[in-house]
Amino acid sequence: MSLAVEADGLVKHFKDVKAVDGVSLAVPQGSVLGVLGPNGAGKTTTVRMLTTLIPIDAGRATVAGADVARQAQEVRRRIGVSGQYAAVDEYLTGYENLEMVGRLYHLGRAEAKARARELLAQFRLDDAADRPAKTYSGGMRRRLDLAGSLVARPPVIFLDEPTTGLDPRSRGDMWDVIVSLVAEGTSVLLTTQYLEEADRLADNIIVIDHGRIIAEGTADQLKAQVGGERLEITVADPARLQDAARLMAEVGRGEPTVDATARHVIVPVDGGTQSLLAVVRRFDEHSIAVQDIGIRRPTLDDAFLSLTGRDTRTEEASDELEPSTR
Repeated sequence: MSLAVEADGLVKHFKDVKAVDGVSLAVPQGSVLGVLGPNGAGKTTTVRMLTTLIPIDAGRATVAGADVARQAQEVRRRIGVSGQYAAVDEYLTGYENLEMVGRLYHLGRAEAKARARELLAQFRLDDAADRPAKTYSGGMRRRLDLAGSLVARPPVIFLDEPTTGLDPRSRGDMWDVIVSLVAEGTSVLLTTQYLEEADRLADNIIVIDHGRIIAEGTADQLKAQVGGERLEITVADPARLQDAARLMAEVGRGEPTVDATARHVIVPVDGGTQSLLAVVRRFDEHSIAVQDIGIRRPTLDDAFLSLTGRDTRTEEASDELEPSTR
């Protein structure tokens, strides 16, 4: 399989801090690689190395067939980059922003103008094309920034937390754009703190923590590491909680977890629907009233918490700082 991005043993130090410690990854052409990790995990530093913004201390990488260290200018010609903050000129109109990017890529005047109009329509910004970017909403600015990264029709794009700070509707709009780009053959490396985003968009996922890859696989494979389905019930009468736990243990494949305050019992099960029906029958036989009952499947959030012991948004020393601030 042809690879759009390939990295082997990437290392980056900022003084005595090892921000990236031996990261290896691959992005097959026409696919999305999701890179997950808490703040400070090394995601952005990895992207900066792959996009030639900072030098690689050790390891090697190729992007769109060009060596990142030895062919940096060629790499820049073949990629698009959209960072965490929209890189647009607030005093230029949306159209002027995109036309300027086209001219910087040495497109002819007519081609730059045509490409700007094409992208404004694609990103549903044509109605605001002649307004200064400073009048745009946050979601519009992010769409304009992503459009700018696509002016030269790059085969590979790097999206570094592209939907941070957007409202749910704007985030959904960005997801639709990314899906359409991949459908057209674009290869994407996407860093994100949103587990739902990676679950929906990524063909494969790597999890980075403290500069190292700690897990890799599809969303389903990462979820499977947490375990199978879980049966959860909330009893109506707290006095029957232990009876409920005993009956659930007969159906489950492990010891139930009991939360007396919430009148809640959880037990891992195999064959979720059949297990649920079996518990319902037992509860009915023993006259145990249930307030709520259901089968819960592991989420990517569960997998991430299991792998790292913390949430993706856990604050710590962040790799988002510029190297000069170290």
